[in-house]
Amino acid sequence: MARNMTPEELETTLGENLKRFRLSLNLPQERVAYLAGISTRALQNLEAGRGSSIRTLVMVLRALGRSGWIDTLAPSGFNPLTLPRDSDRRQRAFKPRKKSVP
Repeated sequence: MARNMTPEELETTLGENLKRFRLSLNLPQERVAYLAGISTRALQNLEAGRGSSIRTLVMVLRALGRSGWIDTLAPSGFNPLTLPRDSDRRQRAFKPRKKSVP
């Protein structure tokens, strides 16, 4: 289960899943790296779970035709202003204004 995984384990799992998908499309790393506009080393690092950037991930997902996967990370159309308000809301502290002497 992903909740019990460390960030490093999650990176490794993500990389393995991307590699498995790339291989299912029968695409070599060099071709995907070229299509993504990144180096082959950057793709190798991503697939190995070795600290790639979000930009690299996005570029690879686009090259694989899977940029829609990003939409699954967070609900679309989420608006925090529509959340129910709690009656125990915190209020800002303020200093009382000094009355001016006429």
